[in-house]
Amino acid sequence: MRICRVPVLASTNVDRPFAERYIAYTDWGSLDNPHVVICVHGLTRNCRDFDFLAAALEDNFRVICVDVVGRGLSSWLTNAENYNQHSLYLSDAMLLIQHICNQYQNNVHLYWVGVSMGGLIGMALASQAGLPASIKALVMSDIGPFIPANAFARLGAYVGKDPRFTDFDEFKAYLKTISAPFGPLTEKEWHHLAIHSARKFSDGTYGFNYDPSVSISFQKYGAQDLDLWNYWDPLCTPTLVIRGLESDVLMDDTSEAMKIRGPKANIIDLPNVGHAPMLINREQIAMVKNFLLELK
Repeated sequence: MRICRVPVLASTNVDRPFAERYIAYTDWGSLDNPHVVICVHGLTRNCRDFDFLAAALEDNFRVICVDVVGRGLSSWLTNAENYNQHSLYLSDAMLLIQHICNQYQNNVHLYWVGVSMGGLIGMALASQAGLPASIKALVMSDIGPFIPANAFARLGAYVGKDPRFTDFDEFKAYLKTISAPFGPLTEKEWHHLAIHSARKFSDGTYGFNYDPSVSISFQKYGAQDLDLWNYWDPLCTPTLVIRGLESDVLMDDTSEAMKIRGPKANIIDLPNVGHAPMLINREQIAMVKNFLLELK
């Protein structure tokens, strides 16, 4: 695994004039492999969520796991309002794709794996024309083209609150509580998620390593449903959706519609899991790996 970053020169309508920031990512597998999987995390998560998946894929693919702006090791925005600019997330993703494609002399075969927010970014990208490399396959964990307002309300109850904890064990216990919908995880898996979610402050306390200002999105969408069928319906990219049966984000009627509209997704329902399957245990990793290998 290699930890890398690519600079972004922000334009005046995104951040302060000429402010330079960075997109951070981990890079797994052979640099010569033209079959590249890009993995993108959920709203408050980070690229290290994909360590287990990337390790399982790196013999067959090069795997790029991204920290979205404001999360993990990527830069935070100086103007919090810009976390509401969805065009920023798409332009960052396109810049990263171009950065990767520039490293090859021949064509790159691109695959996208996204958990929650990461799946939405992939869905929007796959419907775009003029990408440096087209997306050959799309994997989405517990997300779809319709999100009910009550899901935003639940997430808004803790996202961006910036709590502080006296020690790491207290932080980890809190993470396990708010992330219970991830489903049954081993203690090793919870520890991995916790240690890469934590930030230690100068006073010795622990908190989350994302910009609390990302919660500004809830001020825009928290009181209303989010309808993105206009992105889904034109898609023809082979798509796998892994859904938690107890999810409050990807509802039954949306899931059923996704099977017959747009790319006519293959949907796998997981019992005892809510929002969102983290693609971290062997069963979920096998689902993703088998799907990608079939399309390689």
